Amino acid sequence: MMDHNATQYNVQLYIYDLSRGMARSLSPIMLGKQLDGIWHTAIVAYGDEFFFGGEGISSCPPGGTMLGPPDTVVELGETEVSEEIFMDYLSALGESTYRGDKYRLFEHNCNTFTNEVAQFMTGSSIPSYITDLPSEVLSTPFGQILRPILDSIHIAPPGGNVINGGRTQ
Repeated sequence: MMDHNATQYNVQLYIYDLSRGMARSLSPIMLGKQLDGIWHTAIVAYGDEFFFGGEGISSCPPGGTMLGPPDTVVELGETEVSEEIFMDYLSALGESTYRGDKYRLFEHNCNTFTNEVAQFMTGSSIPSYITDLPSEVLSTPFGQILRPILDSIHIAPPGGNVINGGRTQ
C-alpha cells in the first residue's frame, strides 16, 4: 500500500537536439528519411540535471551544459525515491553499467540511461521516438556506412560534473 505521507519529487526529461535543427533539413537528403533531431536527453530531479556520456554519469544545474536550455521538457511524473537513495542508485550505476568506458553511441548512450532512470523513478519510459532513433539511422544504407565512424563518437556535453570516477583506465 502506498504511503500517502511520503514526499513526492517531480521528475522531468530534458530533450536536446544535438544537430540544432540540421537533422530535420539534412536527413531526407542524407538518409532518405526524415529525422526530427539527434536527441540527447537528461533527467532533471532534486534541482539538478543528470546525464550519461563519454565521461560517465554527470550532473549540473538544469540547462547548465554547453547545450544551453533544452528544446523540450517532458514531465515524467512524481517519485517517492529520496535524493539520498537516488544518489546511491546513480553511484552504483556509475560504477557498473554506466561507467564512461561503457558508452556506445548506438547501444548504450544518454537515452539508454534516462530511460532506465525514468523507469526506476516513475515507472514510465521516455518517448519512443528518442529510443528508436539509433535503429532509424542504422536501417538506412548511409547509416550502415557511417556506423564505424559514429561508433567511435563519445558525446559528453561540457559543463557537467562527473558523479564518480568517470572513465576508468
